Amino acid sequence: MAYYTQTKTVSIVERLLAGAAFALESAATKYAYYRIYRASLSELRALSDHELNDIGIHRSSLKAVARDAAQRQMGMK
Repeated sequence: MAYYTQTKTVSIVERLLAGAAFALESAATKYAYYRIYRASLSELRALSDHELNDIGIHRSSLKAVARDAAQRQMGMK
């Protein structure tokens, strides 16, 4: 019995372009995350200790709170 199998060959150029597209998309996502993180951190640092205490955040945990906010906004959590 004979059979025919067709395979799609992907050229090196197509692989390189796909890799470059993935790298650019990844870099854009990381930059968007970083911008949200920095904006959140900046806003939190502008609050006084009394204001932070009112919302239940200690100044030592500002980076973690900003990181969590960025992850939620990016849909990572």
